[in-house]
Amino acid sequence: MYKKWAFFFLLIVLVSCSSRKNGITNRQASRNNKSVQKLNKDAIASYTTFGDVNQYIDRFRNIAVQEMNIYGIPASITLAQGLLESGNGNGELAVVANNHFGIKCTSEWKGKSYFKNDDRVNDCFRVYENPESSFRDHSEFLKRKRYAPLFELNKNDYEGWAYGLKAAGYATNPQYPQLLINLIKKYNLDQYDMSETDYQKIKREDRVLGQINKNIGKQTRDSLHYSAPAKLPVGPISNNKTYQVKQGDTLFNVSKRFGLSIDELKALNTMGDDNIKIGQQLIIAQ
Repeated sequence: MYKKWAFFFLLIVLVSCSSRKNGITNRQASRNNKSVQKLNKDAIASYTTFGDVNQYIDRFRNIAVQEMNIYGIPASITLAQGLLESGNGNGELAVVANNHFGIKCTSEWKGKSYFKNDDRVNDCFRVYENPESSFRDHSEFLKRKRYAPLFELNKNDYEGWAYGLKAAGYATNPQYPQLLINLIKKYNLDQYDMSETDYQKIKREDRVLGQINKNIGKQTRDSLHYSAPAKLPVGPISNNKTYQVKQGDTLFNVSKRFGLSIDELKALNTMGDDNIKIGQQLIIAQ
């Protein structure tokens, strides 16, 4: 009898410890979630589930195109990730928290939170006022140093983005790129992607890469399924110390790509101005 009670006591202790690994108990998580559900009860009660994938696409395609035009993320990638991460908009996080991309809380997150078991017990997820806020936060979330090379891709290169997200550590599932690509092809999501001129691409890269550079040092790990990022190819590099200029490059985006200031890059190459040309070999390290 004593052994039986000892076993149950040990089991309770283990469950309690497990629930505290994320700094919050199951009771606290449940209380918080009930508060969020109560606050959003009207929206939850009136929430119309997406019975068809095309309904989700029709609902959010314009938002995805808007984000693409601002940030350069292919609309097809945004839609495919939304479909995949939110369970076609019918998942718990999407319904209760308006969270369509599984974006987790971070130390700087000041909004409401919703707790759900994921990589850890009671993982903390962000709560948004509406789906549009979730889509915008998804774009902002990708403005991290490890994703910077993706913004140098053409904004209709969904395959490059799919494989690049996995290589940069967005997901641990080895099939993640193919899952996104299959969704894009099955539902013709690439019809919402748009090309851009070389000038438009350069202006977008300079703006977004500049914003990413300002964010360096502020960010914490908050992806849905974070894994150590693999090194992404950033261009035709002949060795570890030089970089060959390609079409669309500017001195600004090359310097940010390799963590240098423009003055440092010019000093390394004894340059008197900011002009570079395609095929030029730039020294990027001593």
